[in-house]
Amino acid sequence: MTTDHLVETDWLEQNLDNPEVRVLECTTILKRGDDGRLHAESGRETWAASHIPGSVFADLPGDLSDKNAKLRFMMPPPEQFADAMSGYGVGNDTRVILYDRAAGMWAARIWWMLRAFGFDNAAILNGGWTKWTAEGRATSDAAPTPRAATFEANPRPELIADQAEVLAATGDDATCILNALSEEQHRGDGASPYGRAGRIASSVNVPANSLVDPETNAYLPLEALREKFAAVGTDQADRVITYCGGGIAASNDAFALTLLGYENVAIYDASLSEWAADESLPMEAG
Repeated sequence: MTTDHLVETDWLEQNLDNPEVRVLECTTILKRGDDGRLHAESGRETWAASHIPGSVFADLPGDLSDKNAKLRFMMPPPEQFADAMSGYGVGNDTRVILYDRAAGMWAARIWWMLRAFGFDNAAILNGGWTKWTAEGRATSDAAPTPRAATFEANPRPELIADQAEVLAATGDDATCILNALSEEQHRGDGASPYGRAGRIASSVNVPANSLVDPETNAYLPLEALREKFAAVGTDQADRVITYCGGGIAASNDAFALTLLGYENVAIYDASLSEWAADESLPMEAG
C-alpha cells in the first residue's frame, strides 16, 4: 500500500540510494521512573547501534519540541523546526520517509509536524523498524553525513488546536473530538498520569494502538481503518480534533484519518497534559 503518505518496505529498500530521499528515524523511548510517571528519552543511542542504512536520527524531545514550554512535546517555533530539519538534510524538495520502533506514533508525530509547517512530501514507513527487521532487510551502524539542505517552514495553524477551540467543540456537534488513548484511559479506569482520570467531555475513542497489526506494526487495511473511525462518527463531522496525553498517540489517529482522505483534521497539542490539570475544564468518566 505505497501512497503519498505511506510507503512499504520493498519500496524503501529500492530507494535507499535515491539522493532525493531522506530517511529519518523518529524513535523516542518512554521509561517509567521512580515517581511512577513515564519519562521520555531520545532514542539516539538505539539508532546509533543499528538503523536503516542512511537514516538520520530525528530527536523529538530534543530538537523538535518547544524548549520553553512547560509541557513536553509541544510544537516548536518555526525557526527551531526549520533549523533542525535543515540539519537533518531535509529541504523543501526532499522526499522524507519516517519510521520508529513502536507502533508508528513517533513517526506520525513528526509527519504531522512537517505537515503543520507546510511540508507535504513526507511518508511513514509501514510497519517501521519492526517490519523492516522481521523481513531480514539490511541494517547499519554507520552515521551518515546529511547533505546540505534548507528547510523553509510555512505554518498551517489550522492543523493544531488549542484549549479554547477544544472547549468550544465540546458543545458543537459539527466537530468530533477524538481520544487516541486506550479504552481503559478513555473510561477513566484507575489513576491517570495526567491528573483527573477520564476523557474530554463529549469525546469519542479510537485507540492509536488499534490502528496497526500488533505483530508487524503495519497499518490495518484502509477499509478496516475506515470502519473504526466511522463507528464513532468521524464521517458525520465537519472537523475532527484528535487528542491523547501529550499529542503523540493523537498524531497516529490524525495520520490515519488523513490516509483515509479526511481533510479537516487537527491535533490538540497539549491534550490531557493541559486539560486534565485544569479543574475548570469539563471531563467525563465511565
